[in-house]
Amino acid sequence: MAIKAGHKGPVSDINVTPMVDIMLVLLIIFMVITPMLQKTFSVDKVKAQKPRDLADGEKEDAVVIAVTRDGSLFLGSTKVHPDEITNKVKDMISNRVDKTVYLKSDANAKYGDVVKVVDNVRAANVESLGLLAEKLEKKGPPGAPTTP
Repeated sequence: MAIKAGHKGPVSDINVTPMVDIMLVLLIIFMVITPMLQKTFSVDKVKAQKPRDLADGEKEDAVVIAVTRDGSLFLGSTKVHPDEITNKVKDMISNRVDKTVYLKSDANAKYGDVVKVVDNVRAANVESLGLLAEKLEKKGPPGAPTTP
């Protein structure tokens, strides 16, 4: 306990300076790291009843094109213009053995935007185009087991 000059008893003030210093350091750390943790953007994928497993679409080196709800297009994690897709996809798959491109679209994206992307990808001479979707879970009565 510290005693102030001119006072007769102990001082019960809390020194908050070290706590503020620590909080500022943590804030800076979180501000720097948060953009790095965000690998990509959010797309609410379409749900399908019987999707095939396309594990290659989740690999880091996969060529993935995403169409967001507002019509923005992303090739990997880079935003692209629709007219640039054909040339960029050609460049990306030119030296690959597997010339598969994966398309993931937001469930609320405009159909016309998705069709334009498909047309531009086909113009790049890809061998196959995989459409990424999530499996639709069947809901039964409460307490009933779900079927795989």
